[in-house]
Amino acid sequence: MVEMTAHGIRKIEESPILRQIGNTPLLPIKLFKKDFPEVEVYAKAEWFNPGGSVKDRPALSMVRDGIERGLLGPGITLIDSTSGNTGIAYAMIGAALGIPVKLVLPENASEERKATLRAYGTDIVYSDALEGSDGAQRLAAKIYEKDPEAYFLPCQYDNPANPRAHEETTAPEILEQTGGRVEHFVSCMGTTGTLVGTGRGLKKRKSGVKVHAVMPSDSFHGLEGMKHIPTSIRPGIYDESVHDELIPASTEESWDLSEQLTREEGVFVGHSGGAALVGVREVARKVGRGVIVTIFPDGGDRYLSEMR
Repeated sequence: MVEMTAHGIRKIEESPILRQIGNTPLLPIKLFKKDFPEVEVYAKAEWFNPGGSVKDRPALSMVRDGIERGLLGPGITLIDSTSGNTGIAYAMIGAALGIPVKLVLPENASEERKATLRAYGTDIVYSDALEGSDGAQRLAAKIYEKDPEAYFLPCQYDNPANPRAHEETTAPEILEQTGGRVEHFVSCMGTTGTLVGTGRGLKKRKSGVKVHAVMPSDSFHGLEGMKHIPTSIRPGIYDESVHDELIPASTEESWDLSEQLTREEGVFVGHSGGAALVGVREVARKVGRGVIVTIFPDGGDRYLSEMR
């Protein structure tokens, strides 16, 4: 018999699949070794999380927070906007804990992501593709506001439990896996939770660590899950004081680097992983030597229908 929390939901600690979230491998990346021989590059392989992406961490943190605060219980449906990865994490967690999930997803999200959500039995509402993640965010809020008693809206863009997950797990993992040698951290910007939480956690635990944020170079881009902050709804959790530098990444060079990494090192990452490599290359060019760690948010298998 599976034990329930006081709120009538299965206990997170009782779930074998949810206990596997975190402690992802740190991979050495050799792509830039020829150009920058004195730079060591490592990447957290976040597709090793059971839901297949870095978003398992904040999704679990936000669900746990909702349960503990009594906002999520029997008869309540979790609703949020997503470009795909957080939604898949919610769907997996919902299935594991017995929580119904409804997600607002831009209509142009990859077919792989849509199919995965359907497999978990998630209720999907599609938003206008041209409005991107901002449109999905607005529609999710509208649905919630019509019947707030029926829903729990974590709002991943504004929820402090999002960056807290990375501050408490991703940052200490990086320090442990590098033996405290990390000097530069590079992260892409979407909700900004990974960037803010991990950057904050690293800086609290080791002085001198530099944090580099990577953002799409323009508002119309093909980097699913990433936000061009100046032209988007600004996430409430975004704290620009955490990062020391902001690096633009074009869609084309991000796609090129993700494909190059796959073919030369056998590491199959999504296009946001390619954007992270754009940032890594820029940092390596500037510093010339040192230890750089980045995040590969997901694997390339979620983008097969979009591959060139």
